[in-house]
Amino acid sequence: MDKNCLCDLVKEHESTIRGICKKYSDSPGSLISILNDVQEDFGFLPIQVQEIIAQETGIALSEIYGVTTFYSRFSLTPVGKHKVSVCLGTACYVKGSQSLLDGFKRALDVDVGETTADNQFTLEATRCIGACGLAPVVTVDEDVFGNTKTEDIADIIGKYIDKEEN
Repeated sequence: MDKNCLCDLVKEHESTIRGICKKYSDSPGSLISILNDVQEDFGFLPIQVQEIIAQETGIALSEIYGVTTFYSRFSLTPVGKHKVSVCLGTACYVKGSQSLLDGFKRALDVDVGETTADNQFTLEATRCIGACGLAPVVTVDEDVFGNTKTEDIADIIGKYIDKEEN
């Protein structure tokens, strides 16, 4: 994302970000709640947004950055509308999840951790999600696809593209 474009976007959301911080001003230990609400509104937590949170809360920027980078829930870069996660846990890996991940990379034309140019999909590699009996497993948002084969990739992606056009 272009730096000037990001600055304009932060300015557009600045009052909302400050309002979220004020909402939690009487709640000690509310940093994760603030970050969660801000990310829900803004979409991700770039350093410019973290600086506003630091100003509003009095929490050191280094502490805020530490929390945002520690928890996988938070993202410092834009994420797609849909998160595609391929499990690379042992059971899934043994049953071919690396081939699935490679197939999703090709189909979406992104690498792990990247978002498609149209901001529709972000691709992630995850560790065990606890659905080993369905290995290999792919999730898209909250939807779980078990016993997935590389031939299923186009259909899976298509389900979410169709949702966007309705």
